[in-house]
Amino acid sequence: MRLKSVFTLLAMFAAPLAAAAPLPAPHQVEIPDGNVTLHAQLYRPDGEGPFPTVIALHGCGGLAGHSEPVLPRYRDWAEQLLTTGHAVLLPDSYGSRELGPQCRVRERQVQARRERVADITAARQWLVQQKWVARDRISLVGWGNGAGALLWAVRPQLSSRGAGPDFRSAIAFYPDCRSSSGLGWSTRVPTLVLIGGRDDVSSPSACHQMVDGARGRSALARIVVYPDAYHDFDRANLPLHAIGASTDATLPERGHIGTDTNARHDAQKLVAEWLAR
Repeated sequence: MRLKSVFTLLAMFAAPLAAAAPLPAPHQVEIPDGNVTLHAQLYRPDGEGPFPTVIALHGCGGLAGHSEPVLPRYRDWAEQLLTTGHAVLLPDSYGSRELGPQCRVRERQVQARRERVADITAARQWLVQQKWVARDRISLVGWGNGAGALLWAVRPQLSSRGAGPDFRSAIAFYPDCRSSSGLGWSTRVPTLVLIGGRDDVSSPSACHQMVDGARGRSALARIVVYPDAYHDFDRANLPLHAIGASTDATLPERGHIGTDTNARHDAQKLVAEWLAR
Protein backbone atom coordinates (compact mmCIF):
# COMPACT_ATOMS: atom_id res chain seq x y z
CA MET A 1 0.00 0.00 0.00
CA ARG A 2 2.88 2.31 0.82
CA LEU A 3 4.40 1.73 -2.63
CA LYS A 4 1.04 2.42 -4.25
CA SER A 5 0.82 5.75 -2.40
CA VAL A 6 4.24 6.74 -3.69
CA PHE A 7 3.20 6.05 -7.27
CA THR A 8 -0.01 8.03 -6.76
CA LEU A 9 1.95 11.03 -5.50
CA LEU A 10 4.38 10.81 -8.40
CA ALA A 11 1.47 10.74 -10.84
CA MET A 12 -0.07 13.81 -9.20
CA PHE A 13 3.16 15.79 -9.60
CA ALA A 14 3.86 14.49 -13.10
CA ALA A 15 0.50 15.57 -14.52
CA PRO A 16 1.07 19.34 -14.07
CA LEU A 17 4.60 19.00 -15.41
CA ALA A 18 3.31 17.26 -18.53
CA ALA A 19 0.63 19.92 -18.99
CA ALA A 20 3.28 22.62 -18.78
CA ALA A 21 5.43 21.10 -21.53
CA PRO A 22 6.52 23.79 -24.01
CA LEU A 23 4.54 24.09 -27.20
CA PRO A 24 6.34 23.69 -30.55
CA ALA A 25 8.26 26.80 -31.63
CA PRO A 26 7.58 28.26 -35.09
CA HIS A 27 9.89 27.75 -38.00
CA GLN A 28 10.13 29.83 -41.15
CA VAL A 29 8.95 28.55 -44.51
CA GLU A 30 9.41 30.18 -47.92
CA ILE A 31 6.43 30.37 -50.27
CA PRO A 32 6.54 31.49 -53.93
CA ASP A 33 4.21 34.47 -54.38
CA GLY A 34 4.53 35.97 -57.86
CA ASN A 35 7.65 38.16 -57.86
CA VAL A 36 8.02 37.85 -54.08
CA THR A 37 9.14 35.04 -51.84
CA LEU A 38 6.66 35.08 -48.99
CA HIS A 39 8.26 34.41 -45.62
CA ALA A 40 5.88 32.77 -43.18
CA GLN A 41 6.13 31.38 -39.66
CA LEU A 42 4.65 27.93 -39.17
CA TYR A 43 3.39 26.43 -35.90
CA ARG A 44 2.70 22.73 -36.35
CA PRO A 45 1.50 20.15 -33.84
CA ASP A 46 3.60 17.07 -33.23
CA GLY A 47 2.67 14.10 -35.37
CA GLU A 48 1.95 13.27 -38.98
CA GLY A 49 -1.50 14.86 -39.28
CA PRO A 50 -3.44 15.66 -41.31
CA PHE A 51 -4.15 18.75 -39.20
CA PRO A 52 -6.81 21.45 -39.60
CA THR A 53 -4.84 24.57 -40.44
CA VAL A 54 -5.30 28.30 -39.95
CA ILE A 55 -3.77 31.02 -42.11
CA ALA A 56 -3.35 33.88 -39.62
CA LEU A 57 -3.07 37.42 -41.01
CA HIS A 58 -1.27 40.13 -39.07
CA GLY A 59 -2.46 43.71 -38.71
CA CYS A 60 -0.87 46.92 -40.01
CA GLY A 61 1.86 46.76 -37.34
CA GLY A 62 3.40 43.70 -38.99
CA LEU A 63 4.12 40.16 -37.83
CA ALA A 64 7.56 40.36 -36.23
CA GLY A 65 9.12 42.36 -33.42
CA HIS A 66 12.68 43.65 -33.09
CA SER A 67 13.99 40.37 -31.69
CA GLU A 68 11.19 37.87 -32.29
CA PRO A 69 9.72 36.38 -35.47
CA VAL A 70 6.14 36.53 -34.15
CA LEU A 71 4.78 39.30 -31.92
CA PRO A 72 3.25 38.13 -28.61
CA ARG A 73 -0.32 38.93 -29.72
CA TYR A 74 -0.10 36.48 -32.65
CA ARG A 75 2.05 33.94 -30.79
CA ASP A 76 -0.61 33.89 -28.06
CA TRP A 77 -3.34 32.99 -30.56
CA ALA A 78 -1.13 30.51 -32.43
CA GLU A 79 -0.37 28.66 -29.21
CA GLN A 80 -4.04 28.58 -28.28
CA LEU A 81 -4.87 27.09 -31.67
CA LEU A 82 -2.06 24.55 -31.31
CA THR A 83 -3.69 23.23 -28.15
CA THR A 84 -6.85 22.50 -30.16
CA GLY A 85 -4.89 20.52 -32.74
CA HIS A 86 -4.53 23.22 -35.41
CA ALA A 87 -1.44 24.09 -37.39
CA VAL A 88 -1.01 27.84 -37.87
CA LEU A 89 0.70 29.57 -40.80
CA LEU A 90 1.47 33.29 -40.39
CA PRO A 91 2.52 34.96 -43.67
CA ASP A 92 4.66 38.09 -43.24
CA SER A 93 3.25 40.41 -45.88
CA TYR A 94 5.48 43.36 -44.93
CA GLY A 95 8.78 41.75 -43.93
CA SER A 96 8.75 39.65 -47.10
CA ARG A 97 8.79 42.92 -49.07
CA GLU A 98 11.38 44.54 -46.78
CA LEU A 99 8.78 46.90 -45.35
CA GLY A 100 8.24 47.96 -41.75
CA PRO A 101 4.94 48.70 -40.02
CA GLN A 102 2.36 50.30 -42.30
CA CYS A 103 -0.17 51.75 -39.83
CA ARG A 104 0.86 55.36 -40.47
CA VAL A 105 1.92 55.03 -44.11
CA ARG A 106 -0.34 57.11 -46.36
CA GLU A 107 0.44 55.45 -49.69
CA ARG A 108 0.77 51.78 -48.86
CA GLN A 109 2.68 49.53 -51.25
CA VAL A 110 0.88 46.50 -49.86
CA GLN A 111 -2.88 46.79 -50.26
CA ALA A 112 -5.34 44.58 -48.37
CA ARG A 113 -7.42 43.93 -51.47
CA ARG A 114 -4.45 43.23 -53.76
CA GLU A 115 -1.06 42.09 -52.40
CA ARG A 116 -2.42 40.67 -49.18
CA VAL A 117 -5.10 38.67 -50.99
CA ALA A 118 -2.33 37.35 -53.27
CA ASP A 119 -0.42 36.31 -50.14
CA ILE A 120 -3.49 34.46 -48.87
CA THR A 121 -3.81 32.64 -52.19
CA ALA A 122 -0.12 31.71 -52.22
CA ALA A 123 -0.30 30.47 -48.62
CA ARG A 124 -3.30 28.30 -49.42
CA GLN A 125 -1.70 26.86 -52.56
CA TRP A 126 1.39 25.95 -50.54
CA LEU A 127 -0.64 24.36 -47.76
CA VAL A 128 -2.70 22.10 -50.04
CA GLN A 129 0.56 20.56 -51.25
CA GLN A 130 1.62 19.54 -47.73
CA LYS A 131 0.75 15.97 -46.69
CA TRP A 132 0.26 16.99 -43.05
CA VAL A 133 -2.54 19.47 -43.92
CA ALA A 134 -6.23 18.53 -43.87
CA ARG A 135 -6.97 20.19 -47.22
CA ASP A 136 -10.68 20.55 -46.53
CA ARG A 137 -10.09 22.26 -43.16
CA ILE A 138 -8.01 25.34 -44.02
CA SER A 139 -9.44 28.48 -42.39
CA LEU A 140 -8.57 32.17 -42.17
CA VAL A 141 -8.15 34.39 -39.11
CA GLY A 142 -7.14 38.05 -39.41
CA TRP A 143 -6.70 41.16 -37.28
CA GLY A 144 -7.21 44.76 -38.39
CA ASN A 145 -5.64 45.16 -41.83
CA GLY A 146 -5.28 41.38 -42.09
CA ALA A 147 -8.99 41.03 -41.33
CA GLY A 148 -9.69 43.52 -44.11
CA ALA A 149 -7.71 41.34 -46.54
CA LEU A 150 -9.68 38.33 -45.33
CA LEU A 151 -12.97 40.06 -46.20
CA TRP A 152 -11.76 40.51 -49.76
CA ALA A 153 -10.46 36.94 -50.01
CA VAL A 154 -13.79 35.31 -49.10
CA ARG A 155 -15.91 37.28 -51.56
CA PRO A 156 -17.70 35.02 -54.08
CA GLN A 157 -15.95 36.79 -56.94
CA LEU A 158 -12.58 35.45 -55.78
CA SER A 159 -13.59 31.79 -55.72
CA SER A 160 -10.83 29.66 -57.26
CA ARG A 161 -12.63 26.79 -58.92
CA GLY A 162 -10.66 23.62 -59.51
CA ALA A 163 -8.08 24.46 -56.84
CA GLY A 164 -9.35 21.92 -54.33
CA PRO A 165 -11.58 22.51 -51.32
CA ASP A 166 -12.36 26.13 -50.45
CA PHE A 167 -11.58 27.71 -47.10
CA ARG A 168 -13.51 26.04 -44.33
CA SER A 169 -14.30 29.25 -42.44
CA ALA A 170 -13.02 32.75 -41.67
CA ILE A 171 -12.79 34.97 -38.59
CA ALA A 172 -12.16 38.73 -38.81
CA PHE A 173 -11.11 40.69 -35.72
CA TYR A 174 -12.07 44.39 -35.90
CA PRO A 175 -11.62 44.95 -39.67
CA ASP A 176 -12.19 48.31 -41.32
CA CYS A 177 -15.51 47.48 -42.97
CA ARG A 178 -16.16 50.91 -44.47
CA SER A 179 -15.11 50.06 -48.03
CA SER A 180 -16.69 46.60 -48.01
CA SER A 181 -20.00 47.85 -46.61
CA GLY A 182 -20.41 50.17 -49.59
CA LEU A 183 -19.58 47.54 -52.19
CA GLY A 184 -22.28 44.96 -51.59
CA TRP A 185 -20.03 42.57 -49.68
CA SER A 186 -20.95 38.92 -49.22
CA THR A 187 -19.03 35.76 -48.47
CA ARG A 188 -18.82 32.27 -49.89
CA VAL A 189 -17.58 30.67 -46.61
CA PRO A 190 -18.85 30.97 -43.02
CA THR A 191 -17.39 34.28 -41.81
CA LEU A 192 -17.45 35.62 -38.26
CA VAL A 193 -16.72 39.29 -37.50
CA LEU A 194 -15.68 40.19 -33.93
CA ILE A 195 -15.46 43.85 -32.95
CA GLY A 196 -15.82 46.11 -29.92
CA GLY A 197 -18.83 48.39 -29.69
CA ARG A 198 -16.56 51.29 -28.68
CA ASP A 199 -13.93 50.63 -31.35
CA ASP A 200 -12.89 54.08 -32.57
CA VAL A 201 -10.12 52.77 -34.83
CA SER A 202 -12.37 50.60 -36.97
CA SER A 203 -16.12 51.12 -37.31
CA PRO A 204 -18.56 48.70 -35.64
CA SER A 205 -21.51 50.39 -37.34
CA ALA A 206 -19.95 49.85 -40.79
CA CYS A 207 -19.29 46.19 -39.95
CA HIS A 208 -22.90 45.77 -38.83
CA GLN A 209 -24.08 47.36 -42.08
CA MET A 210 -21.77 45.11 -44.10
CA VAL A 211 -22.96 41.88 -42.45
CA ASP A 212 -26.62 42.90 -42.40
CA GLY A 213 -26.41 43.70 -46.09
CA ALA A 214 -24.87 40.32 -46.84
CA ARG A 215 -27.68 38.35 -45.30
CA GLY A 216 -29.88 38.67 -48.36
CA ARG A 217 -27.19 37.11 -50.52
CA SER A 218 -25.43 34.92 -47.98
CA ALA A 219 -26.53 33.38 -44.70
CA LEU A 220 -22.89 32.61 -43.92
CA ALA A 221 -21.93 35.86 -42.17
CA ARG A 222 -22.29 36.61 -38.47
CA ILE A 223 -21.15 39.57 -36.36
CA VAL A 224 -20.56 39.75 -32.62
CA VAL A 225 -20.20 43.23 -31.11
CA TYR A 226 -18.84 43.48 -27.57
CA PRO A 227 -20.57 46.61 -26.24
CA ASP A 228 -17.84 47.90 -23.91
CA ALA A 229 -14.77 46.72 -25.82
CA TYR A 230 -12.30 48.79 -27.84
CA HIS A 231 -9.84 47.97 -30.60
CA ASP A 232 -7.34 45.17 -29.81
CA PHE A 233 -9.69 43.85 -27.11
CA ASP A 234 -8.29 40.31 -27.55
CA ARG A 235 -4.68 41.22 -26.76
CA ALA A 236 -3.44 39.97 -23.41
CA ASN A 237 -2.47 42.40 -20.64
CA LEU A 238 -2.81 45.62 -22.62
CA PRO A 239 -4.19 48.42 -20.41
CA LEU A 240 -6.84 50.50 -22.13
CA HIS A 241 -5.38 53.81 -23.33
CA ALA A 242 -5.73 56.52 -25.96
CA ILE A 243 -3.18 56.30 -28.75
CA GLY A 244 -2.80 60.08 -28.80
CA ALA A 245 0.24 61.65 -30.46
CA SER A 246 2.39 58.52 -30.35
CA THR A 247 5.26 58.17 -32.82
CA ASP A 248 4.98 54.38 -32.69
CA ALA A 249 4.60 53.27 -36.31
CA THR A 250 2.94 50.02 -35.23
CA LEU A 251 -0.09 51.90 -33.87
CA PRO A 252 -3.06 53.46 -35.67
CA GLU A 253 -3.09 57.23 -35.84
CA ARG A 254 -6.00 57.69 -33.44
CA GLY A 255 -8.44 55.97 -31.12
CA HIS A 256 -8.17 53.73 -28.10
CA ILE A 257 -6.74 50.23 -27.71
CA GLY A 258 -6.75 47.80 -24.83
CA THR A 259 -7.69 44.41 -23.43
CA ASP A 260 -11.27 43.62 -22.51
CA THR A 261 -11.00 40.46 -20.42
CA ASN A 262 -14.60 39.35 -20.85
CA ALA A 263 -14.61 39.96 -24.60
CA ARG A 264 -11.23 38.24 -24.95
CA HIS A 265 -12.43 35.11 -23.16
CA ASP A 266 -15.67 34.99 -25.14
CA ALA A 267 -13.78 35.46 -28.41
CA GLN A 268 -11.47 32.57 -27.54
CA LYS A 269 -14.51 30.34 -27.05
CA LEU A 270 -16.21 31.55 -30.25
CA VAL A 271 -13.08 31.10 -32.34
CA ALA A 272 -12.72 27.49 -31.17
CA GLU A 273 -16.39 26.81 -31.94
CA TRP A 274 -16.27 28.51 -35.35
CA LEU A 275 -13.19 26.60 -36.44
CA ALA A 276 -14.72 23.32 -35.28
CA ARG A 277 -17.73 23.72 -37.62
